[in-house]
This record gives sequence, structure tokens and C-alpha cells, in this order.
Amino acid sequence: MDTIDLLITNATVLTLDGQNSRAGSVAVSNGRIRNVWSSPEPPRRDENNITAATEVIDLKGATLIPGFIDTHNHLLMYSQFRTQANCSTPPNRNIADILARVKELADQTPDGEWVMGWGYDNTLLEEKRHPTRKELDAVAPNNPVLLRHISVHFGAANSKALEVADIGEDIQDPQGGHFGRDEDGKLNGVLHELSALAPVQAAIPTPSIEEMANLIGEAAEDYLAQGITTNSDAGVGLDLGIAEFDAHLMALEKGNNPLRMRLLVLHHLLGETGPYHNYTAEQLDEEIKKRSNGRAVLDSAKLFQDGSIQGMTAALREPYHCDSSYYGELSRDQDDFNAEVLDLHKRGFRIAVHGNGDRAIGSILDAYENALANEPREDHLHRIEHVQTATLEDLDRMRSLDVAGSFFINHVYYWGDRHKNIFLGPERASKINPLADALKRDILYTLHSDCPITPISPLFSIWAAVNRRTMEGEVLGEDQCISVEKALKTMTIDGAKLNSDEANVGSIEVGKLADFAVLDSDPTTIDPMDIKDIEVIATYINSKLVYERRGS
Repeated sequence: MDTIDLLITNATVLTLDGQNSRAGSVAVSNGRIRNVWSSPEPPRRDENNITAATEVIDLKGATLIPGFIDTHNHLLMYSQFRTQANCSTPPNRNIADILARVKELADQTPDGEWVMGWGYDNTLLEEKRHPTRKELDAVAPNNPVLLRHISVHFGAANSKALEVADIGEDIQDPQGGHFGRDEDGKLNGVLHELSALAPVQAAIPTPSIEEMANLIGEAAEDYLAQGITTNSDAGVGLDLGIAEFDAHLMALEKGNNPLRMRLLVLHHLLGETGPYHNYTAEQLDEEIKKRSNGRAVLDSAKLFQDGSIQGMTAALREPYHCDSSYYGELSRDQDDFNAEVLDLHKRGFRIAVHGNGDRAIGSILDAYENALANEPREDHLHRIEHVQTATLEDLDRMRSLDVAGSFFINHVYYWGDRHKNIFLGPERASKINPLADALKRDILYTLHSDCPITPISPLFSIWAAVNRRTMEGEVLGEDQCISVEKALKTMTIDGAKLNSDEANVGSIEVGKLADFAVLDSDPTTIDPMDIKDIEVIATYINSKLVYERRGS
């Protein structure tokens, strides 16, 4: 019998197992859970191989839960944004505030080098518009400038950035996006959607792989402080191509990043011109595991089929509330989209597709149905990302096709009021993120932060799912609220199921890995409105303490 390495006592243990069992103490041996007792102490220490060498942690009533699993965010992007000008609202109230931050950074940057910013939201600024190239030229005349919108689907560039990217007045709009123009038809520097951002992104010098690996390690500390133990980067290759893939693997190989990582690899890295065009999913997974020393696995091939609702680039079946003539557009022609999804499906990839608008969600389901009809596959676990405006018909199809969902629940708080008043109208806005309807259909789904689009915090996402409060304090779609227990499971055991790793993580049960978060309050017993204010005291991965709150 193995000696107990770690003994946790006097805890409020939420196991989140199938019975929602509660316990009081947990023993760990060789990184795995050895015993779980209902009592605050093991009944007989001498019979459980607890020795003088056993590390004993008395939680004094604090709450022990499985480590959180965030199934969709952008760790590398977040790590880079931490070094850029913060253009978000708050603290910025207007474009002048943003320009002051850009000027401050530009004054510290050598002429000719890029000045970057992130997080501005035109719908929250007093002017209700994007910054323009002329405004950015005025505060940074000697540097190319790119500011990324909070959705990441838009940006604002100055004249030098457009020049470096070879974007002239005669440029044609790309499929799925367009270049903003002023009343005289001249480029105004606003870049609408990823396809319009792409040439500017391509002109920005790529940091070294080592620099990015180090940034990932620094950012991972913020994730650990939120109790996250398993994390999925949902856009590997989005901005910088294969360099992002290499940086993730180096961060893990060097030990910079202690998180258990899952990589959603951008489809263009897997297509005809990509470095992994001839790989099967099994082959790419093997390479990821080898190069990361087993710290990462392949999750999915990642694609997009529309943009964002607040940017009016999501593809809707009914027109936008603020423009009865506009429906948004799909990112891809359906036939081309079907063909790529089928190719990836045949190569064994699990596929994850970004879909916010209901028309995009329907298009994604059409592509999945086509792939499965051509080559049936059990337990494929293809995914839809965000699932903002899924209808009941869409949910029924998801269930019949065994398609899982990862819901961007934080949308309710951060954009719910504007969806109601501007983009979708009251009826459709009340139905965004239809968690209760998905639960009724027994659809496997998780919640996510989409960090850096919203801050990384599983407890906030759980709070949002339980309460559905907007920034203005309104309850948006009360009938779609879910219980605290279910919300906790969406970011623990349901995440493990989505990752096909429920045998190892997601609940506190004998035999599973000792990945834990310690909370200062029990989410199931406090006022549900206070869940977002719970603090993470400590985080453990494989029984090792990887985060501890200062002073705890």
C-alpha cells in the first residue's frame, strides 16, 4: 500500500461526482486521490499509511473543489495583451482617453516600432464609434499603430500601419470582412473582421518563440490564481501562425507553464498550405505530447463561420434590431466549408467552430451533418464555440448529432444590455446562451471566459450562469438560469467530459488526479449573487501547490 503524500483535513469538499457527494477529508498518493472520507479526519490514520512524512493541510472549513477547466480562452493572446496599452472601458470613457494611452506608449517606443493596444469597445465609448487612422496619426505619427477591439474581431490602425501592411485606397474587401471608409470613401483605419485584420497582423514583427514562451508562463500565473488547472487555448495560430504553436510547446517543455494544456489548432495550419497538411489528428497529437513532455494534447481543429454580434458580423437568420436590412454574413461559402470540415473529420480531427449567430450555428450543423453522413463516427464530440443565439431547433440538431457546446456565458453581463437595446432586441437577447434549454436536451456543454475578451474567472462565469445579470443589473432571460451545482459542473466534470478526460480529472473521486482549487466560501451555500466575489485560496496540480493567495 502506497504511503499517503498529502492529507487534506477539515475541508468542505464538493466532490462534484454523479451524486454531488460532500466530504470532509481527502488523501493523495503519487499525485492521485487515494481516499475520500465524509469525516473531517480519516477514521484511522494508522490504517491508511499516513506517516510523519505525510504533508497534512488543515483547511479549517475552507471549500475544496476539483480544479477548474476552462474550455475556451486565448492564453497566448492574453499574455501579449498584458504588455500593450489598455484601451478598455473602464477605465477609458472616450476616444481622447484611449489616445492619451497610445501617446504615452508611443513616446516610450522608438520611431518605426509598433505600438499596440487592446480592449477598446466602440459601443461603450462616449462617441459610440471606433478610433480612426487620423486620430491615431496625431498621437503616434512616427510609429505604426494597431488597436484590437474587445471582441478581437476588429481593429483600428494608423496610416503607418496601413502603409507597412501595403493596404492602399484601391484594396478590395476580403470575404467575411471589410476595410472601413469615411464619408469621402477614403480608408479610415477601421478593420472589420479577422480577414481585414490579417494583412496588418502579418506585417507586425513576430516575437521570438522564447519571448512568447516566457510571456505564456507569466500569464499562466493569473490563470492559476483563478483556480484553473486544465486550460484550452482556442486559437493556436490565429495571429502568428506556427510560431504560436511552437511557443506553447516551448513554454510547457521548459516548465514555464504548469497548466494542463489543450490546443485548438487553427485550420490553416492543417490545410493544403499549412505545415501539418498531411497529418492525421493522431499524428499531431503524438507530436504535441512528445514536444511538451506530455503536458499538452491536441483538442481540436479550430474554424470560424461568423464574427461577433456586437460587431454586427455574426450571421443571423433575422435582421439586426438596429438595422432591419442587415443580417450579417457567413465567413465561408457553405460548399467550401463543408469540404474542409469533411476533410478534417476524415483525418480524425475533433472540430470546433466559432458560431455566434443562429444562421452560422445552422451552417456549422449542416457541415457536421454532411461529414457524419459521409463518414459516420461515434464519439466525435465536434463542438460549437460560443453558441450565442442557438434556437430550440438548433439545440435539437446538436443533440441528434451529438454536437457539444462551449457557451460564452459572460456575454450576458458584458453585452446583454446592448444586445437587448441595440443588436438583437428584447426577445432574442433574453434567449442568448440558452443553458437551461440545452440542459433539458441533455447536451454536453461547458462555460468559458474567452479571455482576454472577458477576464479569466471561472467563478464569474458560474455567477453569470446562475444569475444572468447584466451590467445594468437586469436579469436577462431568467428562464435560462441554471443551478449552482450544474454551473460548477460545467467548469469541472463537464469540461473533463468535453475533453474526454473524465477518468482523470473533473471531480474528487478515488483514482483521479489531485487537481484542486481551494475557495474561501462554499458556492452552494452562500447568496448566489456573491459567487463572483469568492476568492481562490490555493490551487494544486498533480497534488503540487502551484498557487497560494498571499497571506493565506
